[in-house]
Amino acid sequence: MRYLTGVSAAALCIASTAFASEPSTDEIIVTATKRPLPLSEVAGSVDVIELGSQPGGLDRAEEITRLVTGLQAAVANGSQIAYQIRGIGAVDHQALTPGAAAVYRDGVLLATNVQTGFLLYDMARVEVLKGPQGTLYGRNASSGSINFVTNRPGTDAPSSLRLRAGSYDLLDVAGAFETSLAEDLAARLAFRGRLQGPVLDNVASGGFPAGSDRAAGETEDFGMRLSVLREGDRSTALLRLHYEAQKGTNPAPLNSALDLGDHEISVGNDGLQPRDNDFYGASLETTWTSGGWDMTSLTAFEGYAQNYGFDFDGTPAPFGIPSLNANLRYNRDYWQASQELRGVKELERGSLLIGLAASTDDFQQDYLIWCGRLDEATLLGSCTYVGAPGRVGPTPASPSPVRSLLTTIEQQRSTGALFASLQHDLTDRLALTLGGRLTAEDIDGEGFGIHLFEDGTRAFNDRDGLGDAVGSNSIEETRFTGDAALRYAISLRTNVYASVASGFKSGGFNGEVANNAGHYADEGLFGAETVIAYELGLRSRVTDRLRGSIAAFILDYDDPQARIFVPFTQPDGTTIISNSLSNLDAAGVRGLEIEAEAQPTDRLDLRASVTLLDTEIYQPFDGSSNAALFDGNPLPFASEVSATLSGRWLLPFAGDRFSIAADAKYRSDYQLDAEGLDERKQEGFTTVNAAFEAAVTDDLTFSIWGRNLSDEDYAVSGYGFIGTNTFRSAPRTVGMDLRLVF
Repeated sequence: MRYLTGVSAAALCIASTAFASEPSTDEIIVTATKRPLPLSEVAGSVDVIELGSQPGGLDRAEEITRLVTGLQAAVANGSQIAYQIRGIGAVDHQALTPGAAAVYRDGVLLATNVQTGFLLYDMARVEVLKGPQGTLYGRNASSGSINFVTNRPGTDAPSSLRLRAGSYDLLDVAGAFETSLAEDLAARLAFRGRLQGPVLDNVASGGFPAGSDRAAGETEDFGMRLSVLREGDRSTALLRLHYEAQKGTNPAPLNSALDLGDHEISVGNDGLQPRDNDFYGASLETTWTSGGWDMTSLTAFEGYAQNYGFDFDGTPAPFGIPSLNANLRYNRDYWQASQELRGVKELERGSLLIGLAASTDDFQQDYLIWCGRLDEATLLGSCTYVGAPGRVGPTPASPSPVRSLLTTIEQQRSTGALFASLQHDLTDRLALTLGGRLTAEDIDGEGFGIHLFEDGTRAFNDRDGLGDAVGSNSIEETRFTGDAALRYAISLRTNVYASVASGFKSGGFNGEVANNAGHYADEGLFGAETVIAYELGLRSRVTDRLRGSIAAFILDYDDPQARIFVPFTQPDGTTIISNSLSNLDAAGVRGLEIEAEAQPTDRLDLRASVTLLDTEIYQPFDGSSNAALFDGNPLPFASEVSATLSGRWLLPFAGDRFSIAADAKYRSDYQLDAEGLDERKQEGFTTVNAAFEAAVTDDLTFSIWGRNLSDEDYAVSGYGFIGTNTFRSAPRTVGMDLRLVF
């Protein structure tokens, strides 16, 4: 397990001893810069993690957060991931919203948060770029970029087969097989299948019996990827095809009103629904040289079909108690097509990168809420969903009871961008990086919200009598973002940096409950957010056994997108929470990061890092009663302190056949949303993971491992509805692996 870290053009200029010895020959090459660069020459903040043998392995993409400080993930609805980097990133559960941290797999943007919680298998590394990435990655990279890189044919990655068994009926099989099809043609097939029973306990509470344990979540995941590489004398072509499936059930949330123990929820069976998610895609990456330019073309198609739901209120209330009974289902279809073409030309004192990118996507969703048992033919619940009466308007379309709520939306997005980045050596020690990107975006959306009555009547929602919840709208924006950085080599081993960078995250439509006509009007949309980052930093290889970095940064955050939870009164006088994505006025982030990697002996590798954050929302009073709810609050999922410690020790007996690896991460308390309420705060906690590995032969290894050994129970996301509902972490899990390399 080897961790490779870097600091941004973000770095704190502190005193440092100059070392005149030659740089190490094992310099890390970073590819997320879209032109391979040694880490020491990167004018940007980068953490690079080799995904090899982390204790217990990594199951899903969001688990990289346990290895990187300043990186958090809100996990909603089981597998929808919103990443936060240095406190920046809207915590939102609707799939229509892109993340503030752009997530890429093999260079292909995964544009919705539904795609970003994918199963990990046959991965080489992940590169986390901290700070706005407005030049190379463009829109929706206002906090940074996370790049997952799979093993490609023709590398040193071996063919292998791994069997895993563990707690809660865990059975996990993964493999990768590579073969040469011809002298210049190689193929690699990788797969993973993972089965696990519920990891939470569904218990009785409030005098109501508990439903099935399956409501606590059940995993049936499968993934397969085929890569075919053709390498010619002057060109290469790499074709990738993948398919992943998520079956089983999504976990229900925990309602804050229930007095339960750790890793417990309490829901009935009425909201229990199977999960049926399918993801697929293909990409073709070609490289060639022409006229002194190194050219790269990446053509890609990604899509998914998704159908799942869960008990939305998080209580075990039986049928017929509408004030405590609400179930939710999503039915989504999405596809995206993209093309990027870029060229890199080496100059006398640097290099120039020029590129263009274009994409188009289509998103469709039906969002259904009901009470009790659902009639699939009529979409009627067996009782009245708690929020429905408040949305029918002052003159209901029918005297019969209203049962269910359905919101449908379709959105199309087209984008185009031109970008360029120049690296120029001003002197032998001083290098300049300049970059810019011009992005044009066109978003069209339409939809409606209806309530369904018991007698079959369907009518548009009209909460507060503001007009029927049906309409369409469009957003057209052209934005320029960019960066500038200076890097100075104090010595062959030590560099300092200074940079300024900007980025933006697109605005869009709220894809969930459409209450009235205002939902599709301009006031119902959310606008783009922007971030400008100023950073200073230092990176040094102090000796061949010690390297470190330190970075200080200030982020100006304008129009931050946030999910706003607003109470509204029902006709019977009761109150529930409605929510939508909106823009706050501004926020600020100040922080410091320190990272160190050491090899005290030939048998021991250590890595430590800490991120200190100070975040604050600026929401001056503007006549709105909501202003006071946000002003002065910290940003969501922005722990003031996060720290990691990890290492691997090759035991000093039996040759090199036994090793122990461990990692730990501390996160101080954080808010689940922007309102800063005590009931939506997660207290600080520490997670620990460890593994013992034994090489039985040169090709066969056996390991035992434990994850979350501290057995922490913490909220991974939450929302307001009837009280506060939170999705919970998995408890302590232990298991064993058997891995064969051939």
